[in-house]
Amino acid sequence: MSEEHSINRSQHNKNRYRGRRRFRSNDAGGRMRPVGTVTVVIPLLNEEESLPILGAKLEEVLNRIAPDSWNVLFIDDGSTDGSYRVLEDLHTKNHRFTAIRFRRNYGKSAALAVGFAEARGEYVITMDADLQDDPQELPALIAKLEEGYDLVSGWKRKRYDPWHKTIPSKLFNAVTSMMSGIKLHDFNCGLKAYRREVVETVQVYGEMHRYIPALAHWEGFRVTELPVQHHPRKYGVSKFGVSRFLKGFLDLLTVLFTTRFVKRPMHLFGGVGGLFALIGFVTDLYLAIEWALGLTSLSNRPLALFGVAMIIVGVQLVSIGLIGELIVKNSLKRERYSIKERIP
Repeated sequence: MSEEHSINRSQHNKNRYRGRRRFRSNDAGGRMRPVGTVTVVIPLLNEEESLPILGAKLEEVLNRIAPDSWNVLFIDDGSTDGSYRVLEDLHTKNHRFTAIRFRRNYGKSAALAVGFAEARGEYVITMDADLQDDPQELPALIAKLEEGYDLVSGWKRKRYDPWHKTIPSKLFNAVTSMMSGIKLHDFNCGLKAYRREVVETVQVYGEMHRYIPALAHWEGFRVTELPVQHHPRKYGVSKFGVSRFLKGFLDLLTVLFTTRFVKRPMHLFGGVGGLFALIGFVTDLYLAIEWALGLTSLSNRPLALFGVAMIIVGVQLVSIGLIGELIVKNSLKRERYSIKERIP
């Protein structure tokens, strides 16, 4: 897979399964029934030992819920072990297992972006390849989608990870939930289920995979979560370090700015700048009144310089907001909106 791989969705991919009949996940007797076309997208990095077990489990579950209309797409994100040879073996045994291999490690967001572009199913499932996500959760995730939701995010209520991962993760999820406006316990769970419209709409790049539920929510999709089973890691080691949490918060600021304020920069810069200028003005007004009444001398009051500095910074931020508005106004292209349905 070359670095220049296009992640634009082709019209062929958009229409290939349009009009297919959708089925309930259970019939009147509680037995599993076909649910339509399902694509499972699995990013991986050096998971040679886990892949044969994962493939067998997925085949068993998918043959039960979507016997004639499923495929699994592995995205090998630059593995240096024998992972790709295992993927070739899986494909030889069952052609429904396919794979894309990157020349080097690009990161999980890049893997998901390419996987979303290649996915053919009406329902798209993502999961990790380390066996900590349980394929037996797929029927429940799809059933939740069929209740009318567009994205179902897994919630690892009981995690089998060390404390130095779980505690920062809880803090990260709490802050993300507060700032994004969507209440989820586990934004970064790899096990998620999507309707096709979501993966065609949400753009994933950089390290934005952590915020897919928030991005989908801001696009108007219905997002919920479902408790899922989480297993201890059997093989290999975690590919994520503590630094990912710092990067995660920086990415959150990027997401908020590029999605909430990219078309209205004055609301951000002007709001903050106006607040700074107001603080500076009130501070200097208070000192000016004291000076006029002979109660103080401004020459020995550093607070006066603070007030002047706040006014200057505030004016500069407002100016940046105005420049941003001019840039947006002069570079507007045709707006793209997420349309759920239309009347002919």
